[in-house]
Amino acid sequence: MSTPIETQRLPSGYVSGTPAPVAKSLGVAACTAIVVGNMVGSGFYLSPSALAPYGILAILSWIVMGAGAICLGLTFARLSRLTPATGGPYAYTRMGFGDFAGFLVAWGYWISIWASLPAIAVAFTGSLFEIFPVMQGNRPLAVIVTLGVMWVVVFTNLRGVKEAGLVAQITTYSKLVPFLAISILGLLYIRPENLSEFNPSGQPLLTSFATLAPLTMFAYLGLESATVPAGDVKDPGRTIPLSTIIGVSIAAVLYVLGTTAVLGVVPREELVKSAAPFADAARIMWGAWASDIVGVAVMISSLGALNGWTLLMGQVPMAAAQDKLFPALFGRVSSRGVPAIGVIFSAILATVLVLIQAAGSGGFAAFYSLVVGLATMTAVVPYAFCALSVGLVAARSRGGVVPRVSLVEWIAFVFAMFTLYGCGPTPVLYGFVLLMLGIPVYVWQRRAQSAA
Repeated sequence: MSTPIETQRLPSGYVSGTPAPVAKSLGVAACTAIVVGNMVGSGFYLSPSALAPYGILAILSWIVMGAGAICLGLTFARLSRLTPATGGPYAYTRMGFGDFAGFLVAWGYWISIWASLPAIAVAFTGSLFEIFPVMQGNRPLAVIVTLGVMWVVVFTNLRGVKEAGLVAQITTYSKLVPFLAISILGLLYIRPENLSEFNPSGQPLLTSFATLAPLTMFAYLGLESATVPAGDVKDPGRTIPLSTIIGVSIAAVLYVLGTTAVLGVVPREELVKSAAPFADAARIMWGAWASDIVGVAVMISSLGALNGWTLLMGQVPMAAAQDKLFPALFGRVSSRGVPAIGVIFSAILATVLVLIQAAGSGGFAAFYSLVVGLATMTAVVPYAFCALSVGLVAARSRGGVVPRVSLVEWIAFVFAMFTLYGCGPTPVLYGFVLLMLGIPVYVWQRRAQSAA
């Protein structure tokens, strides 16, 4: 049950104007890099192959979903102006709807983060093996490289938020160069016959668009990233909204132009079978050397995404632990101000996933496909909560009557619900089961508080 608005507590110690345990180190450049770095990842690099059967409708889907993502970005920007709070979607859901809703959002959001790390690390390994074909087929080496890159990023984050922000800036701004080149210069190489059909899939328009929704939305996940480490952000009331809008806008433009270029350069019959669509487009336009450069860019991008999500992986459960909704060990911070126990524990769970997949017969491809659906499903649920929590948060932070929900927030809510519908029954079922598994943890925490 949600606690009444007038008595509901804010996340302790992590709202604007409250002293932070360490010096704040994330500015606009670092926060924008975290947003772009978390968004522009494997979901974008592989998307042209998945979107190829839908022709021009796929490009239209990027534009429509981008508009919805910007509405979500504006929603998070307004929330961060009202009261910057560590935990992002969790913190705002809890402020608006109470402890239980906040716990479920934090639980699902946390699971989606650590469960996605192996898929991102596998993208790094796959690109490395493409550049060095002699490594291909060596499964033990693939597992070692996957785990190695994941833990290198974990140890980098354990050094402190400032170091993680620096890595985010370096990896994000360097990886954008080759993809911007393909997205912009590639428009000069487009063959009109490759973009001649609007919806060649043969499915009804609404069905096709619903199918495209989770595929494109997966690439927009992370738009809220700047709101999560709010306790470490300089001038959060200005920095977080500005970084969110800039980051979402950069990603949206890159997605539309990049997909248009690849769909226009690579024939559809070849594109639907491609495991590296941007590398194939670069090879067609400029030769084999360009394909290798794109492969390096994907590796850099994977490092950036791993870094950004690892940073958030500790911040979300830390915020919930500060409010006594997660076990207390997640709230402990090191001398560098990092929730080290939470980060390490989450990384261990991600490592277990890698080892399970390595021991199984399904391989990483099936695991990656499942993660896409689960990550999208578990992310849009917090988005839906946050879209309608703005008025409740405003009433709590300023006092008075709850204001009406604005048009932007209604669009963000409908956008999240339509994406949830497009995820399909299997990811929604698995995601719901994982959310329900968190209820015993919530009951245990409540029982511990009552006993205390």
